[in-house]
Amino acid sequence: MKESDFILKEFNLKNTTLGSVTWKTPSNIALVKYWGKQEPQIPENASVSFTLDACYTLTTLEYKKLDNERSATSFENKFSFEIYFQGEKKDDFKPKIFTFFKRIEKYVPFLKDFDFIIKSQNSFPHSSGIASSASGMGALALCIMSLEKELNPSMTDEYFNRKASFLGRLGSGSACRSIEGPLIVWGNHPEIEGSSDLFGVKFPYNIHDNFKNYQDTILLVDEGEKQVSSTVGHQLMYNHPFAKQRFKQANDNISTISKILQSGDLTAFITIVESEALTLHAMMMTSNPYFILMKPNTLKIINEIWNFRAQTNSNICFTLDAGANVHVLFPESEKEIVNNFIKSKLIHFCQENHYICDSIGEGAKRVPNK
Repeated sequence: MKESDFILKEFNLKNTTLGSVTWKTPSNIALVKYWGKQEPQIPENASVSFTLDACYTLTTLEYKKLDNERSATSFENKFSFEIYFQGEKKDDFKPKIFTFFKRIEKYVPFLKDFDFIIKSQNSFPHSSGIASSASGMGALALCIMSLEKELNPSMTDEYFNRKASFLGRLGSGSACRSIEGPLIVWGNHPEIEGSSDLFGVKFPYNIHDNFKNYQDTILLVDEGEKQVSSTVGHQLMYNHPFAKQRFKQANDNISTISKILQSGDLTAFITIVESEALTLHAMMMTSNPYFILMKPNTLKIINEIWNFRAQTNSNICFTLDAGANVHVLFPESEKEIVNNFIKSKLIHFCQENHYICDSIGEGAKRVPNK
């Protein structure tokens, strides 16, 4: 599909005056990372991610059609909306939502005809290195698509998901990987059938049983907001001295991990996933200006994982998002032994001993209105 396929050309507002819709949309964790993008939200390299389950954003979009006079005013001001997060009004979130609406208006031109109230809440700490913008923007995109489907009931489920992923990407790049699951590829890659820079696609090949219901325990080393946003981090890749080689490395790793996910080679999986995590942070530490999002306890956890793996031959490994928190990945078959290790050796490195037990999920779900 191409960009023009997502432009809504005809719609009828006569029978749609008010309503609400709620979506529960998971976060995701990239195995092969993307770091660096072009406008508008086009990745410099392909990425592949596990869709999570317990880490999600729950978003309700309440909509009311504006009367003609208010609609004209809204047209001048572009959009009419309020946003609430965790039950509190958040005017400081408005610029990001305004930018998102501005980017997607071409594809969903009915936005200016409605007054919106957006209510969101997370099951995990906001802006701490779990992909909160991915689940948040993904959920909002799905809510908007539900409104579009009301205007166009003949829409197919495939088109609905593709366009939701396309729109979510324009709010937060990785949001396009949160619509479906369990494994999503984003970015055009010659060896991944159907892959695109415009939206995420389900991993198109058979996934080995070793990687089904994979576990992800997230150790919350730092629940505070990151010192450097991902948006700023991506921008620093423009003049990065190692950027081109990194983009090539990531695309090569997509080829490698595609075979691993089909063969079930857990040892090779560990090598590539941990290398990707450390490379992501190496790019941050070698940008100009440079920055470090890992904390001392992040490194202590990594060393404990390495020691435990060496002693037990466990298939435990780690990955990192753009933050200090550590995602501990392991097969479901090792759940008991790894959970005991986490409780005895790792949680004291977490802020207030906080951690989240998660696993791989199947993607977003619409929540019925009460």
